[in-house]
Amino acid sequence: QVQLVESGGGLVQAGGSLRLSCAASGRTFSTYTVGWFRQAPGKEREFVAGISWKGGSSTYYADSVKGRFTVSRDNAKNTVYLQMNSLKPEDTAVYYCAADKTVSVPRTPRLYNSWGQGTQVTVSS
Repeated sequence: QVQLVESGGGLVQAGGSLRLSCAASGRTFSTYTVGWFRQAPGKEREFVAGISWKGGSSTYYADSVKGRFTVSRDNAKNTVYLQMNSLKPEDTAVYYCAADKTVSVPRTPRLYNSWGQGTQVTVSS
């Protein structure tokens, strides 16, 4: 397992941008798939975006964020990023990164073994 720490959350107006970071410990982070999830009050945790470690770091997105969010990774820095543009009030949630040694990018939270503590993103209208 790896230890994950998210940062970069905050309060932003609708239409604004934030970049979340997911910093990992461990020398083999480059062989982990990373997913970003979010959970709003009273709702289930949902998949937002993910990036694999194979196939040229393939990326995947939920339909609700496609075209607005971009996930990327810098293995030299053991960090995965989630660039969030054109934010909407409905993007308000606690955002989590998760990692697992899998080739695919699961959209189901229980398939990830390592989780960060989460970072709050609040988008005001």
